Amino acid sequence: MPLATLDWAVIVVYFAIALGVGLYFRKRAGRSLIEYFASGRSLPWWIAGTSMVATTFAADTPLAVVGLTAEHGLAGNWFWWAMAMGGMVTVFVYSRLWRRAEVLTDQEIVELRYGGAPASFLRGFRAVYFALPVNCIIIGWVTGAMVMVLNQTVLFSPDAVAGAAPSVDSWKIIVACLAIVAVYSTLSGMWGVAVTDVIQFVLAMIGCIALAYLAVGEAGGMGAMRAQVVSVMPAGEKAFSFLPDFTAKGASMPLQLFLVYLFVLWWASWYPGAEPGGGGYVVQRMASCKDEKNSLLATLWFQVAHYCVRPWPWLIVAFCAIAKFPEILQMENKGIGFPMMMRELLPVGLKGLLLVAFFAAFMSTLSTQINWGASYLVSDVYKRFIHPDATESQLTWASRVASIIVLVAGGLTAYVMVGKNIPVDKAWKFLAALGAGTGAVYMLRWFWWRINAWTEIVAMIASFVYFILLTFVINPYVFGGKPILTIHSPEQEITYSVQFAFGTTPLSDEYILAIVALLTIVTWLLVMVFTKPESPETLARFYEKIRPGGIGWGPVAERLPHVKRDSGMMLSIACALLGAGIVYTVLPGVGLVLFGEYAKAAGCFVAAGGCAGGIVWLLNRAGWETIVR
Repeated sequence: MPLATLDWAVIVVYFAIALGVGLYFRKRAGRSLIEYFASGRSLPWWIAGTSMVATTFAADTPLAVVGLTAEHGLAGNWFWWAMAMGGMVTVFVYSRLWRRAEVLTDQEIVELRYGGAPASFLRGFRAVYFALPVNCIIIGWVTGAMVMVLNQTVLFSPDAVAGAAPSVDSWKIIVACLAIVAVYSTLSGMWGVAVTDVIQFVLAMIGCIALAYLAVGEAGGMGAMRAQVVSVMPAGEKAFSFLPDFTAKGASMPLQLFLVYLFVLWWASWYPGAEPGGGGYVVQRMASCKDEKNSLLATLWFQVAHYCVRPWPWLIVAFCAIAKFPEILQMENKGIGFPMMMRELLPVGLKGLLLVAFFAAFMSTLSTQINWGASYLVSDVYKRFIHPDATESQLTWASRVASIIVLVAGGLTAYVMVGKNIPVDKAWKFLAALGAGTGAVYMLRWFWWRINAWTEIVAMIASFVYFILLTFVINPYVFGGKPILTIHSPEQEITYSVQFAFGTTPLSDEYILAIVALLTIVTWLLVMVFTKPESPETLARFYEKIRPGGIGWGPVAERLPHVKRDSGMMLSIACALLGAGIVYTVLPGVGLVLFGEYAKAAGCFVAAGGCAGGIVWLLNRAGWETIVR
């Protein structure tokens, strides 16, 4: 896909803007650690919320959506749509609690909620674990997606062998992007990252909408595209169903799998951007907001934009890619269909714009991962354990050094992961299953006084151990029918195999997630019962600062009757349910409009309006200050 002068001009202007923003905010970022990692707690809701959306719009997300759609049809995206319920719980239940905690990173809550050596160990361990191994895995798959885009577009060669290693030129471009991200993210801190995210999100959306428009035109219109997809996909017309077809023989998504998505995934598993109860860079953005009201509005805008605004350009391109390149249905990495459409359809000017869109998506995620990971290393490791008396100047320099460390570690991890050619949607599911069972602890620790530091420590360890055992031992040997021992006798020309199996079909990642979650929850509950609760002083400190509602703090509330704690817990949960209802009606409603089914779309939007009206009615009846302060 050769680039014209206009395309190069668009790319150069974009990089200049990104660097300019970093240089503009560099002085402000150097004032203090709060300024560097939390924008001086002064972000308005629309910048903070859009920054969250931009971060979750990486180079990998359109490719993963194409992969899920090609694998299971439209309903295959329930793997990430199901997390909307958890997101709305974060909006109406947890966002104000996080802002009230006034933490710089979500790891600080550990020593506010727990006490003693176990809490210190947990904070330090979690900080290093998420800043480096987990963060580097995320950087790795995002970089791998960008390499695929480059190799299928600007660096495409028809003579290249399928599955060949990425070219040297693609790595030169990736290193150049990393260098630019390093400059503006390390210089400007959170203000520069957040403002750049807003610009990058707008560019990325414009580029994807333009590609979707061209793709539909190439297919001959929405009706013609739909007919072509129906003719090549095994699910036929059901490929366009919002809900899976549970009745079809050999359904690609059985009912029990859908139920795992809808009722287990969102609360059981830690996943970046969709952490149960909030976490990671979402908490960092909430902590950067002006007040609790802006924190709630930021997370609400994030959920709406994440699920209702972004997906349909990707989904339309996914279906057009299936229609134009039906061979991707047989490929291991089906997400390749997105960059293939870019290569085939984009005219001069739009080539540069869509490449800029992918650069923007890639760099917005990288800048956030770098800033977020560095905040853990500096606030939760360096300042907490190594140099507690460090000055603001020393902390700022440590922050910039930590940013470089995260960037280099992530780049090296990316180099290794790209060589493995792991599909993005598979990486998503792997990370979700790895953290299964821990989400319940992260949510309940705010509302149940009995949970202690050992509960959370054991939950993390148990989740990892169960995941390893199920994935690499029980699943292949017990469910997959793989022989435990094979002995070959050359003399008799006989091979003896020892097997212990319930079948020959391994469990999917989603079932592994559900089993790991169940075992992990049972384990940490037992540990909680047989270990002592936190000290009364620790519990009182947390309760007085956070003022959590509900019945889970009963014994502590009796000792501290002067604390005016939150009321209306059921109101908050009802608002979260109605918020999820908005997502699950607007999302299909937009698709129905695109496919010309206006009557059904009107029904969806009426239902969405009813959910929105229900939220307003509940908040007016109870008083908006109950939720928004």
